[in-house]
Amino acid sequence: MIIRRANIEDITQLTALFDAYRVFYKKTSDIEQAEIFLSERIHNNESVIFVAENEAHMLTGFVQLYPLFSSTRMKRFWLLNDLYVAPEQRGKGISVALIEAAKELCQTSGSCGMMLETAKSNLIGNNLYPKTGFELDEAHNYYSWDV
Repeated sequence: MIIRRANIEDITQLTALFDAYRVFYKKTSDIEQAEIFLSERIHNNESVIFVAENEAHMLTGFVQLYPLFSSTRMKRFWLLNDLYVAPEQRGKGISVALIEAAKELCQTSGSCGMMLETAKSNLIGNNLYPKTGFELDEAHNYYSWDV
């Protein structure tokens, strides 16, 4: 398994994984818009996407991070927004390897850290994240507003 930064040549395989990720979160499949969305992120350098690639050069998972900034720390802060491994590839350490690549990005970019959000019902994620060094923040309330 190789973990590397995604590039535009990965778009077809990455789009399929991204669409499956969205369907997992109860969104309607939309391959065309998923490809446009990911292509824009890559072309505009608006996110960093790491992919896991197997020996057959098939992408088996991805993690997508968006840059934020912490005013109080006066540094970049990364949002781990998306993490997905194809169901048939789970249990092979791919998600841990992708998280490790995200941590390395945090260190090499001089950032102050990384955050993520997941549903309380995401049992796999809620078991995975503490094992990879994330701490559950029970001291703050998080609010959202949708248009």
